[in-house]
Amino acid sequence: MTTSSDHADHVPARPAGRVSLDELARRKGVRPIESMDDLACDVFDTDDELDEFLRDTYAARRADLG
Repeated sequence: MTTSSDHADHVPARPAGRVSLDELARRKGVRPIESMDDLACDVFDTDDELDEFLRDTYAARRADLG
């Protein structure tokens, strides 16, 4: 008979040639996000492009309501 702790300690063997997600991240130099600034990026070149996108988005949402 096994206990729940025995089951939690068991890690199934990885098929040959496969590596863990942690190992893949290490190989690619991926770092955890430390702040919201890490996610910031410039999507629109101008404020006009952003305004146009927002107008189209709001119009599409209103169109789905009726």
